[in-house]
Amino acid sequence: ADTHICRGQFLSIILNIMLYRCIVRLPSSTLAWVPSSTTLSPLLKGSRSSLLSSRPFQSTSPLRMASSYVGALDQGTSSTRFVLVDSSSGKIVASSQKEHTQYYPQPGWVEHDAAEIWTNSHDVIVETLNKASESLGISPEDVKSIGITNQRETTVLWDRVTGEPACPAIVWNCARTADVVHDIVENFGGDKDAFRNKTGLPLSTYFSATKLVWLFQNIDGLKERAQNGELCFGTIDSWLTWKLTGGKHHVTDVTNAARTLLCNINTLEWDEELLNAFDIPACILPTIEPSIDGDFGTISSSSSDANMGGCDALANTRIGAILGDQHAATFGQACFSPGEVKVTFGTGSFLLMNTGTAPKISTHGLLTTPFYQRKGEDAVYALEGAVAVAGSLIQWLRDNMQLGASAKEIAELAATVKDAEGLRFVPAFNGLFAPHWRDDARGVICGLTAYHTRAHMARAALDAAAFQAAEVFEAMSLDADVTLEEVKVDGGMAANNQVVQFLADISSSKVSRPKSLETTAMGVAYAAGLAVGEWKALDEIRSIWEVESTFIPNIEDEERSELKRSWSKAIDRSKGWVDSDEKKKSN
Repeated sequence: ADTHICRGQFLSIILNIMLYRCIVRLPSSTLAWVPSSTTLSPLLKGSRSSLLSSRPFQSTSPLRMASSYVGALDQGTSSTRFVLVDSSSGKIVASSQKEHTQYYPQPGWVEHDAAEIWTNSHDVIVETLNKASESLGISPEDVKSIGITNQRETTVLWDRVTGEPACPAIVWNCARTADVVHDIVENFGGDKDAFRNKTGLPLSTYFSATKLVWLFQNIDGLKERAQNGELCFGTIDSWLTWKLTGGKHHVTDVTNAARTLLCNINTLEWDEELLNAFDIPACILPTIEPSIDGDFGTISSSSSDANMGGCDALANTRIGAILGDQHAATFGQACFSPGEVKVTFGTGSFLLMNTGTAPKISTHGLLTTPFYQRKGEDAVYALEGAVAVAGSLIQWLRDNMQLGASAKEIAELAATVKDAEGLRFVPAFNGLFAPHWRDDARGVICGLTAYHTRAHMARAALDAAAFQAAEVFEAMSLDADVTLEEVKVDGGMAANNQVVQFLADISSSKVSRPKSLETTAMGVAYAAGLAVGEWKALDEIRSIWEVESTFIPNIEDEERSELKRSWSKAIDRSKGWVDSDEKKKSN
């Protein structure tokens, strides 16, 4: 009898460990997108909060076998997350997350406080390590490497000596630089693609160089300080690496450098012609390193001067990889073969397609970008379609329109109607990104009748994410001159079956949803593990990826064509809404 009791206790402990690991794979931010009516495993519906609140971090250290871990610092547009991944299983075992403040000082402007982002990053690392220690007996020495993945293009300037931000960080989706872009385009004969062959990018408010120009033009003394070498520039990855290493490493990787309009994607170096075109002093720029196994340094102990950074919880741990967030998600989706595509539904939505080791310049409104580079190897490139507003439209309906108290409530509201009944919502709040690139566009709601209700509005907002992604998917097919038959999906909205099924319907493609939607954090964790030999080859990572659901197109071609036609009409009505004089007044 005693033997049976011991066996039962042992099995109970093992099942609790497995249950905990399943649950941490879907954070609250992802579950928020799932309507209550959606059929889910009991592990993911209801039992998550009760289990974690009753036994938050049950120690399992007596059963722990020797293992090693890699960490991922995932710094996004709305929050910062740190996760620990077990190298033997490839699964997340502990995590912590914090939101940061969004600042909107004027219509179309978006700012972040870089100091707050650093503080939150430090805090989530410490909190995750504490959880891992209490629940699994993991020590800092077990963490062999970390990777950093980040919101791209967001522009930070900081004092090289004090480590303090010199100004607010201008966020990637901020539209304040429209006049800067207009003037530069005019200087180059009205050609928005003047630098596309070098950068893979159009001239747009999206990219960092235009934000630097605006800062130098509008903040007194800032350009002089930059020219004197007093300031460092970087995207968020550079800022966090500088802080984590105690100011010893001012670096970036090829994926983030390529989003500045200052990097030549053919040489993967800062380009003198581009620096001259934007009048950016080279002395403020970080060193560009390969994404995987680049010289990013090791984490320092906390400095007596808090502004200089460091983190005692992971002191002496190597930073093994840096990847922009969408590149990390593509890596986490194991899109390692040319032609493989993923779409991430986050604040915006972003599609990337692996195109191999040669950059392919788009002729259909897409971006050409490095996907990743391993040290000593050629870079792998991608075509990308970036859509500015996806999940943030639901947040807008929640916060500004009070359409529901949460994303979950809005998803449930949308689920009460079979479709949007012809209602189309184009969320061009700050213009249109891929494949249109129109900063004169603004949001419109089309097809409204007295029949429509709040539920139809919610459904149209969810549909908008799929419509925009399908536009980019079609542009990718045209650029690649092939029919793309499958797309892998991730991000918070990907938990909503309505969104994913509508994407399959409107794109006429199979959509695969993985078991773990945390592909951004997982992707850079895999990359960091590759850098230190926790995984030896890409095939090992591919074997970890598992599909949870597959969605097949379920409408006829005639209906699909009519849906796409109505969306195109709505897009056309959003364009040209703001003329040059109005843009100057708003800026």
